[in-house]
Amino acid sequence: MKSIFLILSAFVLASCATFDHSTPSVRREVKDVNYEARKEDSSPRKRLMVLPFLDAADSRPQELRDRARTAFVTDLNRTGEVIALDSKELKADVTKMMEGGQYKLAEVAKVAQAIGVNAVLEGKILDIRIKRKSDNVGVVRHLTTAFEVVAQVRVVTGRAGREVFNTVKTVTVEEQGVRVGERVETDKFLANNPDVIQTIVKDAFLDFTPQVLASLDKVTWEGRIAAINGDRIYLNVGRVSGLQVGDLLKVTEDGDDVYDPESGGHIGRVPGRLKGTLEVISYFGNDGAISVIHSGSGFRENDRVELY
Repeated sequence: MKSIFLILSAFVLASCATFDHSTPSVRREVKDVNYEARKEDSSPRKRLMVLPFLDAADSRPQELRDRARTAFVTDLNRTGEVIALDSKELKADVTKMMEGGQYKLAEVAKVAQAIGVNAVLEGKILDIRIKRKSDNVGVVRHLTTAFEVVAQVRVVTGRAGREVFNTVKTVTVEEQGVRVGERVETDKFLANNPDVIQTIVKDAFLDFTPQVLASLDKVTWEGRIAAINGDRIYLNVGRVSGLQVGDLLKVTEDGDDVYDPESGGHIGRVPGRLKGTLEVISYFGNDGAISVIHSGSGFRENDRVELY
């Protein structure tokens, strides 16, 4: 009996020795996004500059529209179809390019074009409303709250400042709840619940994402020659923009603006003279490409490049 007990004890001790009592390590996996990948016969990613959001009411906090814009930029970039940029890269005071509570987008577009922006976007909060329904009597009241955010988004092309999107949306979110001893007709909800308001404003602008992406189909992708050094021609678009080694790009001068002789309104810009083609051979910097001459001559800094 004693020998059996010793054998069992040894077995238990051996079994315990196989357990790992150390703290388990957590393995975190990080995946990079392949910016080189581009579908066959598709254009490179267009650069969309998102201006600081505006608000028709001066009483609402700046943080409200700042958070909404940050979420909107993140959502646009997450699609992989566009490169949404912060307007800080303009190195210009866009608040001086305003009139009637909106940006003068055609003026902003001219400045943005110089850094390779293909389109400019303005977002604006027009109104935030709260509608409530509840029992008229009783201490404990069943309450339904409907939040309405009225928002506007405009998009213009970077090259000519032509408007390609202008839409106002009313986005409604309902919340079911119970309020105890609360007067329904008094509404300090906006001030007392900033997190809820920020969420519904953010969601209102995210609802625009598919339409904004569709509107960019009307926008021509282009880049610029940033510098020339010997037989190397440096472009302000590269890997992140979706260019691939071996791509052929046609190079043109900027065309002239054409205006209506009667109204004086801007009709558009005629295509510039074709100078030749370039071949992408490598990348540099954050989003630049190195190319060599494939055909033609007379290339200069700031000449336009388009996918051939």
